[in-house]
Amino acid sequence: MSDEHGHDPALEVHDLTVSYLRRPVLYGVDFLVPQGRLVGIIGPNGAGKSTLIKSIMGLVPASGGWARIYGKPVKEQIRRVGYVPQRESVDWDFPVNVMDVVLMGCYGRIGLIRRTGRKEKARASEALDKVGMLPYAGRQISNLSGGQQQRVFIARALAQESDIYLMDEPFSGVDAATEAALVTLMKEMRDMGKTVIVVHHDLATAREYFDMLLLLNMRVVAFGNTREVFTGKLLQQTYGGRLTVLSEIADKVAKDGG
Repeated sequence: MSDEHGHDPALEVHDLTVSYLRRPVLYGVDFLVPQGRLVGIIGPNGAGKSTLIKSIMGLVPASGGWARIYGKPVKEQIRRVGYVPQRESVDWDFPVNVMDVVLMGCYGRIGLIRRTGRKEKARASEALDKVGMLPYAGRQISNLSGGQQQRVFIARALAQESDIYLMDEPFSGVDAATEAALVTLMKEMRDMGKTVIVVHHDLATAREYFDMLLLLNMRVVAFGNTREVFTGKLLQQTYGGRLTVLSEIADKVAKDGG
């Protein structure tokens, strides 16, 4: 399905269902992301947010439905996708330094057999500079703080020079200044025509950060422009009774027109 300009959507997900041990964790998920958007995926713990990202990437098998990147199956477009996994899912004890990790992002374009050269190292250095980690290029990855490790993996995704980026809680473990810098970077990427899709857990910043939101609780509750779907009513449907802890946010949304 093309947009009004005849372009293939950056991401199209249709009737996607995922089960663990025969227990469905995602049911019939449908949504379509136009190119050049910054999209947040929000919902309660256990809603299937990370599972959705992993399923799109092919890291978790779907029991039904499909995902397409720019109109084609993801496996045919994988070089156009930059992926930032949850920090907790990475083996940080692997003996490799920061520059080596970021250079891994170049292999999709040059192949595993060819050695990285001056061009790739310049690209990796530029990516590290964008996330403020260039001074740590020679540091062992295991010797970094959690927030620094997260920035390195974002730099690796940037070095891929992808068209669409899938980020699973990239702000986890980073300080407020780093988070602000990363949001600025993501908005710059969007303005360059890139599509950035982010699993996010902080309702207090969701409306400020993203152009579009996917409200997810095993099923799609709502998807659309942030100002249209970030409403007290839809948040209540997404979070249910758990939203009572966030009642101030819900009340503020309602007063602002939700």
